[in-house]
Amino acid sequence: MEKLIEKAGVLIEALPYIRRFAGKSVVVKFGGNAMADDSIIEGVVTDVVLMKYVGMNPVLVHGGGPAISAELRRRGVEPKFVEGLRVTDEETMRVVEAILVGQINTGIVRKVNVAGGRGVGVSGADGGLVKARRAHPVSRETGEAVDIGFVGEVTSIDHTLLRVLEGNGFIPVVAPLGADEAGCVYNVNADEVAGRIAASLKAEKLVILSNVPGVMRGKEVLSHLTVDAAGEMLESGEVTEGMIPKLRAGIAAVQGGAAKCHIVDGRIPHSMLLEIFTDAGVGTEIVA
Repeated sequence: MEKLIEKAGVLIEALPYIRRFAGKSVVVKFGGNAMADDSIIEGVVTDVVLMKYVGMNPVLVHGGGPAISAELRRRGVEPKFVEGLRVTDEETMRVVEAILVGQINTGIVRKVNVAGGRGVGVSGADGGLVKARRAHPVSRETGEAVDIGFVGEVTSIDHTLLRVLEGNGFIPVVAPLGADEAGCVYNVNADEVAGRIAASLKAEKLVILSNVPGVMRGKEVLSHLTVDAAGEMLESGEVTEGMIPKLRAGIAAVQGGAAKCHIVDGRIPHSMLLEIFTDAGVGTEIVA
């Protein structure tokens, strides 16, 4: 009986959050090492479907870098990166589209549907959702801009398609591609896409699922960061590698109109629900 009462207590604790977030958009970014195995993916998908059933409007944005690299190596091509961005020639771009859209996106949509949701796969190039231009990162070694092929940076978001899907009970699953005015398709960082979509939707939350507990300072998880403090961490070099695009995405989302960004460990079962629906939370929140 005590365990049943404890479960009821969890529901009661969640009630004010469910009421507050009903009808609000929540963008969930999920990818990379946080997609390590099917059990993790299925757990995240189940959480997203639950969010839809309690009245929220989740949008799931996924990555797929490790799977793309694995397929390139299988074809005898060693992946190359400049300033953390994948060098993407025509052959690599074909692999990117095949893996992101044809494999990962369809697989996640299938899991959403099995879990009781109504998933719809969307490429950022569909319906003018993600407009992009060719990125020219500046090399820290030479100080010069580098052409790395079909890699894009977001110029604007048109969320019309997402609103149509949300309003009709569907869960959009977005592959991080973008297209320019001429129809050229680009590989775009999934964190950037998620952050810009969250800003465009004025989402209640952007949740970035990672393979670390949150933003770290030494061995401590920083449970709360302002946009200014997050920017200072980027400028000082205190955060490195994979956390850099996540912080940038969180800052862009909040500055663009999203209420909060949460960076949590996607390997912990139901970490997203714990962060959203409980008083304590489990990761790092970024606020204005």
